[in-house]
Amino acid sequence: MMRLFVIGIIAICATLTNAHLAAWHKGMYCLNGVDGVVNLNANEAVNPLYDLPKKDWWFHHINKCDNFPPDEGDFLELPAGGDFTVEISANRATTSLSYNGKYATDWPDGKTYPEDYNVPSCITTPNMHTQNQSMAAGTAFAISYQSDIKKVTAENLAVFTVRYHTPWKRIASYSVPAAMPACPPEGCICAWGWIPNGCGQPNMYHQAFKCKVTGATATAPIAAPKPPVWCEDDPARCTKGAKQMIYWNQRDGNNIAVSGLDRSGFPKSPAYNNKCGFPDGAQNDIFAAPANGGGSNTPPTPPSNPSSGSGSNTGPASSKPAPSQGSSGSDTGSGPSKPAPSSGFPDPDADNDSNTDPTSPYVPPPRTCKGRSRKRAAGR
Repeated sequence: MMRLFVIGIIAICATLTNAHLAAWHKGMYCLNGVDGVVNLNANEAVNPLYDLPKKDWWFHHINKCDNFPPDEGDFLELPAGGDFTVEISANRATTSLSYNGKYATDWPDGKTYPEDYNVPSCITTPNMHTQNQSMAAGTAFAISYQSDIKKVTAENLAVFTVRYHTPWKRIASYSVPAAMPACPPEGCICAWGWIPNGCGQPNMYHQAFKCKVTGATATAPIAAPKPPVWCEDDPARCTKGAKQMIYWNQRDGNNIAVSGLDRSGFPKSPAYNNKCGFPDGAQNDIFAAPANGGGSNTPPTPPSNPSSGSGSNTGPASSKPAPSQGSSGSDTGSGPSKPAPSSGFPDPDADNDSNTDPTSPYVPPPRTCKGRSRKRAAGR
């Protein structure tokens, strides 16, 4: 028995070596991996997506994650006007969803690190693609009011919450707009996304969940989302209202392209922060005009901005200290929303310029997680 226990620990450690990260919850797709059996050490969802055709990167189809929905009745619940919590980890084994949380710590890989963890070149253990918490790029959740994952498209999947300075700790909480309408009886499809802020391979994450809004009182739908644009240098250019997730550095299906350096002197890397017009917290400007006889879509007063908390070995915690301020910038807002086009597709006349044409051929940089080490700019 002891021998099997030791073998299991060795297997977990081997899996976590330089592992990447995903958001874990019982409502996620491929919680148990892709073999059709219960797997307490599953890690298929953490594999990053890079230089892939859309048919493979969309909802992680490259390894069939999208073919393994959560158990019947398991949803990621989104309380309208409240917060929800997920666990960001390199492996199911280091979350509360395996081994009763025995191998979970405050950090995504089951280990411990100093609170001011900082590596000037790049933190690679765990593989967070950042030098410190203030430089963590930000993560987001989006929602589609489709119950069938095969009917979800970029044009009906809208970002509804963002958390700056993540991924960092294992426990991460996100705020839900108070005006979120209810999902269909079969639920909605949600997605978690992350674009690392340089410091490693410029990949992305696109992870599926079954989700549902709880406590909904409003009925105004979410407007058709439009592609985000790089607007760090001119906030007036930011996409207003509902925005699509960021799709970048893939063979096709990209919706943003950037070139040159950002204000910090680093190569531009689109992310879920103010550089692409995403405020921290609930995205309260994403709603279309109220339907006849429906509820209001007046943006509620934003809740306090919870950060990724310290977590515990027994699962998600409610404490959410404010994030430290860093290079992700401050909340610039994203302006008022526009009514959704009747076609359900983005308005072709909208001003959604980006630095370069997203449809132009993409020439990927070298496939290395160590090739984009970013040195701190002078004066930073």
